[in-house]
Amino acid sequence: MKKILSILTLAALLASCTSLIEEFQPVFTSKYEDPAVSKTVSLKPNITIADLCALYKTGSPWQIDRDLIIAGRVTTTDKPGNFYKSLYIQDETGGIELKLGKNGLYNYYQEGQMVYVRCFGLTLGMYGYKSGNYGGQGMVQLGYIDPTESYETAYLESSYLIDSHVFAGEKGEKVVPEVITESQLPQTYDTQASNPYIGKLVTLKGLKYANQIFCMLYIDSNKEKKMSANRIFLSDATWGVTTWAMSENKFKEYFDAGLWDSVQIGNSGDYNYGTVGQPKDPGFAMSKADIRAHAAAYSVSQYFTMGSREIQLRTSGYSKFGDEEIPKSVLDGTATVDMTGILSLYQGSIQFTVNSLEDIVINE
Repeated sequence: MKKILSILTLAALLASCTSLIEEFQPVFTSKYEDPAVSKTVSLKPNITIADLCALYKTGSPWQIDRDLIIAGRVTTTDKPGNFYKSLYIQDETGGIELKLGKNGLYNYYQEGQMVYVRCFGLTLGMYGYKSGNYGGQGMVQLGYIDPTESYETAYLESSYLIDSHVFAGEKGEKVVPEVITESQLPQTYDTQASNPYIGKLVTLKGLKYANQIFCMLYIDSNKEKKMSANRIFLSDATWGVTTWAMSENKFKEYFDAGLWDSVQIGNSGDYNYGTVGQPKDPGFAMSKADIRAHAAAYSVSQYFTMGSREIQLRTSGYSKFGDEEIPKSVLDGTATVDMTGILSLYQGSIQFTVNSLEDIVINE
C-alpha cells in the first residue's frame, strides 16, 4: 500500500513540476462536447478581489485558511491560443488570474460567465516581483501550493482540485472594457489592492510602436533555464522581428536569416560564451546549427508607448495570430493602435495581453 501511495505522490509532484514551464505551450482548439447548461451556484462572495489581494504580503505566499469566496466575470479565452492554462475574472474592484491546469478552458468558462471561487486551501501568491531600484510588484494570483518552491503558486493540475474550488455560474454578455488614460496606469509598486485596473480587461488608445522587442531564447530547452550559458536575450531593438510573435517555423526563419548573429550569449555582465553566430562551447557542445535545432523561444514582447509610459505587449507564438505581420504603418510610426486586453505588472513594468488580433485596432 505504501508503495502505491509513493507512486501516486511522485506522479502528482511530476505533474506540478511540468506545469511550471514558463514557455507558452500549444492550446487545444478543437471542439469538445457542448458544455452542460450552467447550474445556479449557491456560493455567495464574501470578499472582493481587491480585498483578497490586499491580504497578500510581498514575498510570503499564503495558503488560504479562511472560507473566503470571490466571484467575477470571465474576461479571457484561450481559444485563439494567447492564454495558456489560466483565465482571468474580474469584479468591480479588480481582476485576478486563476491558474487552472487545463487546456480548452473556453469550453468550460466562457467570456462574460460568472465564476465563483472557494479560496480555502488555495494559495495566494505573486508572479513577477523583483526588489531593488529596477524592480517592483508583480501580479497577485490564485493557484495551488508549489511543491518545488520555485514559484509562489502552481497550477491546479487535477480536475478534482479545479472542481472543488472553481464553479461556473450564470452566463452573460462579454465584459465591456473600460477605456483608461495614461494617468490611470499602475505605478511600480501597485497591486490589485491599490489600482482597480490591474488584472482587468481595459482599452488603451493611441499607442505608438517603440521600435524594440524582448525575447529570451534558451539554447537548449532541456537544460537548466536559469543558467547564463543557456540564455540569449533579444532586447532594446527590433532585431528584424516584424511579426506579433513567432511560431517555431518563424523562429527558424529569423534565425537562418542571420539577424541575430551578433547577439551575445549569456546574462548581463556574463557574456563569456560567444555570439549566436560564433558560439563558444558553453558546456552544451553547441554550434550555431545545434542552437537552431534545440533553442526554444516562441513568445515575443513588442513594446509600445502611451505618452511617457511603456507598454509591453506579450504574444505567444502558439497563438493563431503569432506570425501575422505588424502593419508597416505601425512599425514606421505613421499609425497608432488601440488595444483591448488584460493589464498586468511584471517587476513593476506594465504588461498587456490580448485575447486575439481582433483586440488590436490600427488607427491609420
